[in-house]
Amino acid sequence: MSWTGLGDGISEGERALEGVLAGIASWQGRPMRYRPVAGGISNTNWHVAIGDARDVFVKMPGRGTEMFITRDHANEASRRAHACGYGVEVIDYLPEAGVEIFAFVEGYRASSNLDFLRPAVRHNAVRALKAFNDSAPLGLTKTIFAMIEEHVEQVAEVGGRLPADQAHLMRCVAEAKAALTASGLDLVPCMNDTLAGNFMIDAADRVLLVDFEYASNNERAYELALWFDEMAFPDAIEREMIEAYFGRWSPEIDARIAVLKALGDLKWATWAMIQEAVSTLDFDYYKYGTWKHMRARTLFHHPDWPLWLRRL
Repeated sequence: MSWTGLGDGISEGERALEGVLAGIASWQGRPMRYRPVAGGISNTNWHVAIGDARDVFVKMPGRGTEMFITRDHANEASRRAHACGYGVEVIDYLPEAGVEIFAFVEGYRASSNLDFLRPAVRHNAVRALKAFNDSAPLGLTKTIFAMIEEHVEQVAEVGGRLPADQAHLMRCVAEAKAALTASGLDLVPCMNDTLAGNFMIDAADRVLLVDFEYASNNERAYELALWFDEMAFPDAIEREMIEAYFGRWSPEIDARIAVLKALGDLKWATWAMIQEAVSTLDFDYYKYGTWKHMRARTLFHHPDWPLWLRRL
């Protein structure tokens, strides 16, 4: 995409970015130009060149995202990922605006689901996730159950849509919560947003993790469950990744991940209904949410659902 010089912005997003850039004292007086970075369904992202200084990546919060993102906690998680060796360096953070500024990583690109067909990519991704999960606790603890319950309340607040079988879906959540809580939760730092695009890869298939807005201490197995859901791995590859992460595969771990997949789909389906009502981004949140609801139902109605709950 073409560059825009500071002061030449026309759109609302460009003017908002320019307001942020103009307010950074250490950059004042330097020539600046910027261009949008495609991807992301929560924020707008920008590649910014600042004179002869290193280029940066600026993340501008999307409208309404304060309903589910606490930017101070997101920044803590971003810095933690970098300290673990698998995140991008944080150059600056503007707490009042909720803006994070990162080093622009040359030679890396956002991955796609197809990239994870290569064993090297998915094994490097598992190592990156595990390094972050094994780090010290974050300041925010929010379990998958808390996320779902919070989103249901927020849908009502913004007048969003819920499916006709919402009551049944929430009964399934209550069943899962009781079973998982009884089995014991392994609360660790989790990214909680394992879309393919949140894994950056280079020509050597090295992996960096990006986008920690939704990070919190959460059930460890949820990290893999959500990732598996997003990747649509066949059973054999899921087993391979479970063994790579935990050092072994077991029916109990497999059942835990199956239950958490359903919860993850419902969480993001409900999130999408909020975004449909409040976001200004050009994205079909209702279609996305309907798809996620369908996937959640597939698991909640699966004949093995009662067996998975007993195995936890």
